[in-house]
Amino acid sequence: MADTTANYTEDSIKSLDWREHIRLRPGMYIGKLGDGSSPDDGIYVLVKEVVDNSIDEHMMGFGRQIDIKISEHRVEVRDYGRGIPLGKVIDCVSKINTGGKYDSGAFQKSVGLNGVGTKAVNALSTYFKVQSFREGRTKMAEFERGVLVKDHKEAATTEPNGTLMIFEPDATVFKNYKFIPEYLDNQFWNYAFLNAGLALHFNGQKYFSKNGLLDLLQRKTDEETQRYPIIHLKGDDIEVAITHGNQYGEEYYSFVNGQYTTQGGTHLAAFREALVKTIREFYNKNFEASDVRQAVVSAIAVRVQEPVFESQTKTKLGSLTVSPDGVTMRTFVNDFLKKELDDYLHKHPEVADALHKRILQSERERKDIAGIKKLANERAKKANLHNKKLRDCRVHFSDKNDRADDSMIFITEGDSASGSITKSRDVQTQAVFSLRGKPLNCFGLTKKVVYENEEFNLLQHALNIEDGLDDLRYRKIIIATDADVDGMHIRLLLLTFFLQFFPDLVRNGHVYILETPLFRVRNKKQTIYCYTDEERQKAIAKLGPKPEITRFKGLGEISPDEFKGFIGEDIRLEPIIMTAETKIKDILSFFMGKNTMDRQNFIIDNLKVEKDEVPAGALDAAEGGEQEEEGASEGTAKAKKTKRERAAA
Repeated sequence: MADTTANYTEDSIKSLDWREHIRLRPGMYIGKLGDGSSPDDGIYVLVKEVVDNSIDEHMMGFGRQIDIKISEHRVEVRDYGRGIPLGKVIDCVSKINTGGKYDSGAFQKSVGLNGVGTKAVNALSTYFKVQSFREGRTKMAEFERGVLVKDHKEAATTEPNGTLMIFEPDATVFKNYKFIPEYLDNQFWNYAFLNAGLALHFNGQKYFSKNGLLDLLQRKTDEETQRYPIIHLKGDDIEVAITHGNQYGEEYYSFVNGQYTTQGGTHLAAFREALVKTIREFYNKNFEASDVRQAVVSAIAVRVQEPVFESQTKTKLGSLTVSPDGVTMRTFVNDFLKKELDDYLHKHPEVADALHKRILQSERERKDIAGIKKLANERAKKANLHNKKLRDCRVHFSDKNDRADDSMIFITEGDSASGSITKSRDVQTQAVFSLRGKPLNCFGLTKKVVYENEEFNLLQHALNIEDGLDDLRYRKIIIATDADVDGMHIRLLLLTFFLQFFPDLVRNGHVYILETPLFRVRNKKQTIYCYTDEERQKAIAKLGPKPEITRFKGLGEISPDEFKGFIGEDIRLEPIIMTAETKIKDILSFFMGKNTMDRQNFIIDNLKVEKDEVPAGALDAAEGGEQEEEGASEGTAKAKKTKRERAAA
């Protein structure tokens, strides 16, 4: 013990400057790092931190346009606000606790309040440039990983007022990163919906909204599935939009001071509670809360003075009050809904009637599955004690600890694939669930099947999603199947299950496809794993004449030692993304419904032409859904005859 104390000296205490601290502990400033495959990965937080400053300028009444350009590894953001005061251009992006938002009179309801955002972007970029245009003068500075490398002198300019920031995320911090356009698209649409009248131009596309959250819900829902027209309510510092659909689950979009709070917080909890309370009082019936909120799609945005978030990335609001005078968030939201929603339903009896019918339908559906649900849960409870399908990990997403974001579960087909993953996985954060074979095609079935089908019921319990996503056990649900016809079919069947009964899992970015190499190309000195034929060709060219080439036909063929490299730090995941244009019912009907002419024609039009003869049963394999639980697989037939000739044959 004495030796330990002797080693703890003044030299053990270190002081890091702002740049070193951000680079050593980036998670404190931007959350998780990631490679861009998740919407909350660090590279998107960097973009948000820079754009937030431009949004705050717009909120203060300066600048009605923001120009954004994002290429593979470079981001440019130009606003037309007041521009940073020229004498403080360098300080604003390189000195912690330096900014213009500490004066609550100037930025009472701003998103960024602590002066850290752009400093973190600067420190975590291999190149960072800031330039201010102000009253005919301009000032520019350039940095590398937070270090000032060029301080340009002030100069005259004809450019309009505003600020330009350019940065390139550091590839040593964000390994193998790439920007996914759909995530950026959602990010910029949210800015537009929350700032009616602001125009954002991103890579040539314009993002603009006149009607705020009404436009958001119209974009996120299909008018045909809405049970009644969207209810849109606005007040001082609060705006909500509400409708109900026919889907399972609840869908919410919550915002604070223009910040998309993906994990909700006190404002969303208050809204969910107030919605049930207001509806119960309006109909004078003590409905079950779950029946009122089943199939709801809502958005809520509030403006709060000095908001308190639970992390620097501001994804969950912790504020209990909305202003310094002590009005609680719960009271503020409840009072607003109690008056405005109640008034709306009285003025629109047809909407009140449609809402009432939707609640009664949810009540019937809940009671209909109550019996089978109880029996299934008892079976699952017994199975969980010795569930051979699940090889669990030690850290779970619901633990809410430092490693919770790393938790993931691989859903595999058969014992060989699950065996390879099980032997090579990280038992702390990686779980494995093994399927018996092809799961049931559940398209068009009711939620009863989740409890009646033993495999689905065990999967639901493994994920812990029966009552919503609040206690989801794994941050990432990864479908790990072979890249052949059968593997693709299983992917479709699993996606059908999630989209049909748990669409929130997909909407919230929890479902992924595992990408594994198709080829191994090696010589005596080097081994290269290739995920596409193009990568294979490059590897052959790089390694020289006659390298050894192995084609992996299934996950079970990859040895555990090799597999460790594909599910570790360099894991490649393809996220399942639902865009505003995604219509779940149409997609499932096309791929998984009974054989339709649309699907037949699609298969025929996309057959590959390579060989002289049509393989026996090729068209059957291509359509492959009627015989396999009436779902479609992604097989193709290869022939030299014309497509229409083959179809006729």
